[in-house]
Amino acid sequence: MNLVDNIEYNTERSHLIIPEYGRHFQKMVEHAISIEDRDERNKVAQAIISVMGNLQPHLRDVPDFQHKLWDQLFIMSDFKLDVDSPFPITTKEMLQEKPEPLSYPQNFPKYRFYGNNIKRMIDVAVSWEKGDMRDGLEYAIANHMKKCYLNWNKDTVEDKIIFKHLIELSDGAIDLASKEENLTESQQFLKNRLSKSNSRSSNSHSNKKNQRNNNNNRGKKRY
Repeated sequence: MNLVDNIEYNTERSHLIIPEYGRHFQKMVEHAISIEDRDERNKVAQAIISVMGNLQPHLRDVPDFQHKLWDQLFIMSDFKLDVDSPFPITTKEMLQEKPEPLSYPQNFPKYRFYGNNIKRMIDVAVSWEKGDMRDGLEYAIANHMKKCYLNWNKDTVEDKIIFKHLIELSDGAIDLASKEENLTESQQFLKNRLSKSNSRSSNSHSNKKNQRNNNNNRGKKRY
């Protein structure tokens, strides 16, 4: 009867702040908090950190991982553990502090099919001095814009539409229409896309055929 009376239920135990470490770690931390001598308390804290590191030995000696272990130790103590930490001590206020919301890039939502990298490339091209290198980059950007347009829109597009979009995205700094440039033909982009699609389909068919052959040969006796 006494054994039944001494049974300890989880609902009656103290809350586990980091359940991954289990009940024994929580009790060790609570014991460290109760130690009055600071030197002894520091030794126990170091011992707890060492045992925590043993759970992941491949990360035990990594400085960032050590910092994480000390943060977890203070969190498990509800920030009541007063010991000397080799790292800046994270406070409860710092932990509860909400991060600032991230600003999402909205460079040109009107032409989403080009992607944000195109706008960055255009900004870089505009910052360059005029010359052969800038001309080459501008032409490459326009060609890539045409490829992106064909990937997400129609099967053909006139170069003047790409040039118009390029003028708009560069705030008038890049005007290939006045230079009478000719971009790669739409059919060439579509041909390349079709050949890549056929190549992937052929590889997939070959892999399935090899798999069937392996399944058919499985279990057969070999002499």
